[in-house]
Amino acid sequence: MIPKQVNKLFFLSIIFLSSLSIFSQEGSDKFFEELKKFNIKTYGVVNYYGFDWDTDSEIRNAFDTERLNAYIYYYFNENIQFKTEIEFEHGGTGVTMELDKLEEFGEFETEVEAGGDVKIDQVNILFKWKPWLNFRLGRVKLYMGNAQKLDLPTQYFTGQRSSTENALMPIGWYENGIELLGDFGKKKQFSYRFYVVNGLNSNGFTSANWIKRGYQQRFETINANSLAYAARFDYNLPNNGGYFGVSAYTGDANGNRHKDDLKNTKGYVTLLDAHLHVVKENWRLQGMVLYGNLQNSDKISEANRNLSNALNVKRTPVAKNALGYYLEGGYNVLDFLQNNTSKKLYVFGRYDFYDSMYKTTGDIIDNPRWERSVTTFGANYFVNPGIVLKAHYAINKLGIATNNTDKTLLLGMAFTFKTN
Repeated sequence: MIPKQVNKLFFLSIIFLSSLSIFSQEGSDKFFEELKKFNIKTYGVVNYYGFDWDTDSEIRNAFDTERLNAYIYYYFNENIQFKTEIEFEHGGTGVTMELDKLEEFGEFETEVEAGGDVKIDQVNILFKWKPWLNFRLGRVKLYMGNAQKLDLPTQYFTGQRSSTENALMPIGWYENGIELLGDFGKKKQFSYRFYVVNGLNSNGFTSANWIKRGYQQRFETINANSLAYAARFDYNLPNNGGYFGVSAYTGDANGNRHKDDLKNTKGYVTLLDAHLHVVKENWRLQGMVLYGNLQNSDKISEANRNLSNALNVKRTPVAKNALGYYLEGGYNVLDFLQNNTSKKLYVFGRYDFYDSMYKTTGDIIDNPRWERSVTTFGANYFVNPGIVLKAHYAINKLGIATNNTDKTLLLGMAFTFKTN
């Protein structure tokens, strides 16, 4: 065993020699040349929640340091780029426990994948070949819907992203594999992405969130017996005015289960969406329609009822089909009230509808509890383009009873900045 004193002397020597190389003229030039190859982009969100819920009269108001994300880029040359994304969720590291009164009917559940989490969302290398054909390898982001593309808090009005997307599929969706991407057309107005990645795991499918909890992020390694395929196609409006397009995803989630309890039963997940984002002068508009189908959902529900408690999954029935849509619009009233100002004050409204048990099959009951609608209105004040103060009031109505509503007041602060 090496004595501690030797270890300390060794590291001090390394630091000393590194300092000499940096502060020498040649070493300093090399250091700053290398530093130019790096680029960093960061954003963060802090929210306060005031709850008035019929479904949980004892819920406590809360502060949440929702997330701090750092993107680090390194350019090997003009055609090869390394990218990683590190996310700090809910203020640190650890494992949290929460009381789930709806789906677990009053049981405590341990959250491994969220709540005090530090994770590497992306780590990949982009190889640029032609404007219309480039390759990205590693852990990549799946650009389904709007939330994956408009992930900066300055790009969406509410304190959290769309309730529809957040309920029915992973809101930060990253998988391992290969991505093909490019732009084409005379003015590069068309863009596409195509993926071959690891698939979902049907162990985690639930009544409330459909296939969302089948995302394998919370496990140490990712099962990849079954691959998934995804594609996105957009028409980009001129002058950075937004886009509209479609996305699709398909993959067999049963092949990635932890046991071969559905070895001879296919469980293909198919997702289709149409999305829209428009920016014109002081107006912003965005929306999406999402439809999903799960093959053999009744057999998956039966198998999940027999899963071990140690796996920490809900074990609730899952539907054959899910449906959701939303529309959000806002207007910068400062342009109307006060000319020649760099500040902006958007007043906005949004309507979400989503049903995670839209259609069921076999002996699975279509529980109306999971047909939900959310009406949200509020304001965003941009102190400058990188800092926004948010306020919204959301009324969430559950299908189980017309008088059963959950009302939430949110006050938030968000920021984003980048080097270079």
